[in-house]
Amino acid sequence: MNKTMIKQASLCICDNELVVRDVLFDEHEILAIADHIEDKDATIIDGRGYLLMRGLIDVHVHLREPGFEQKETIASGTMAAAHGGFTTIMAMPNLNPIPDHAEIMSDYFKRIAQNAHVHVIPYASITKGEQGEEVVDFHALKALGIHAFSDDGVGVQSDEVMKEAMRHSAQESILLAAHCEDMRYRKPKACMHEGKKSSELGLVGIPSECEWKQIERDLHLVEETGGHYHICHMSTKESVELLARAKQKGLDVSGEVSVHHLLLTEDDVLPHGDFKMNPPLRSKEDRQALVQGLKTGIIDLIANDHASHTTAEKAKGMEAAPFGIVSLETAFPLLYTNLVKNGILTLKELIDRMSLIPARRFGMARCGELKVGASSDLVLVNLSKKWTIDPNDFYSRGRSTPFAGWQVYGKVVMTIVDGTIVYKEA
Repeated sequence: MNKTMIKQASLCICDNELVVRDVLFDEHEILAIADHIEDKDATIIDGRGYLLMRGLIDVHVHLREPGFEQKETIASGTMAAAHGGFTTIMAMPNLNPIPDHAEIMSDYFKRIAQNAHVHVIPYASITKGEQGEEVVDFHALKALGIHAFSDDGVGVQSDEVMKEAMRHSAQESILLAAHCEDMRYRKPKACMHEGKKSSELGLVGIPSECEWKQIERDLHLVEETGGHYHICHMSTKESVELLARAKQKGLDVSGEVSVHHLLLTEDDVLPHGDFKMNPPLRSKEDRQALVQGLKTGIIDLIANDHASHTTAEKAKGMEAAPFGIVSLETAFPLLYTNLVKNGILTLKELIDRMSLIPARRFGMARCGELKVGASSDLVLVNLSKKWTIDPNDFYSRGRSTPFAGWQVYGKVVMTIVDGTIVYKEA
C-alpha cells in the first residue's frame, strides 16, 4: 500500500469557511482527515496555502474518440480534464461508431482503460445510431454497467420513440440525459440566439422555443411514464420554469447549466466560431434565470459540454463553423472568480454543484465527497493565484473559447486520481 499525505491544506467545510487539515490516502481511499497526522511511511505533499477539494465531476464531455481524433482524443481530453481539476467525466456517445450496442461499448471500454488519465464513464445512445427511430437494447447495455443514455447533439424528435425510451428508463432504473432541441424551430444556417443581436449581425437565430418546447414535451412524458430524466445544457428562462414545476410535482428530473450560459449573453457574441455553441448564448433575462436557478437548486449541477473542434473548423465563421467550445480547463476558475468572489455562490455551493451533486444524481459511489472512505480523487488549487486564460496553454486539442484573455483566480496546481498524481503544475 502506497500512502500519501497532504499536509496542512485548507478544506472548505461550510459556505466560504476554510479549516486547515492533514489528509492521508492510498490508491483506494481517503484513510484519515485530522488536524495533525503522523505517518512515517507516507509520501508528503505540502498543502500549505492551497485549497484541497474533492475531484470535480463533469457529466457532459465530448472526447471525440473513436471517429474524430483530429478534434480530440481520450488521452488529450482527459488530460485537459486533469488540468482543470476534473477527476471524473462522462463521455457523450456521438462518436463513430456510436456506442449503441454491447459489442461497440465493450471496445470503447477498452480504449478508455488504455488511454484515459481520469475516470471516464461513457454514455450509450438512446436510439440506434442516434437516428431517433429505434431505441437501443437498454437491458443489455445496463448489464455492461451503463446507467445513463443520451442522443446528445440531435435530440429525439419523435414523441413515440422518446415515450418508449422513458418507459425503459422507468423499468430499468436508468437515466436519460436529453439534448433538448425541437428541430421544427431551427432554420437552416441558424447559428446564435434569435434576438436583437442576431438581427444586428445579420445572422439566422435559434429561438428559445427550440429548447423549451422539447423540454415541455419530455416532462409530460416523464409524468406519464415515471421515467428518470436529466436536461442537458439548459439555456432559457422557460426551461428553468418548466423544471421547477416538474420538481414541485415530485418527478425524478434534474438539469445542468454550463459556464458560458451562466456568464455570457447574446450581447457578448462576436462573429467568430469561438462564440458558436448549441444551445446558443441567450438574453440577459435568460442568464439571470439560470444563475438564480442554480443558486436555488432548481438547476442541480454544472456541466460544461466540452466540445473540441479543430482551429481550422472554428475559423470558418459563425455560419460555417461547427457548434461547440472547450471548457474543462477553465470552468472552475471562471466560476470561482465570477460567482464566488462576487458573492453569488459560496465556495461550498460551487464545489457541491461540480462534484457532490453530479455524483449523487448519476450514481457514482464514493465520489464527490472529501471524507474518510471516499475515493482518493483530490485536487489542490491556489485560490489567490491570478492568471490569464490563454488557449495556447490548453492540453485539449481544441482552442476555441470565448474566454480567451479573461483574468481569473483559482489555479489548479495538482490533480490526483486513485491516489496518483496525474497533473502537476510545472
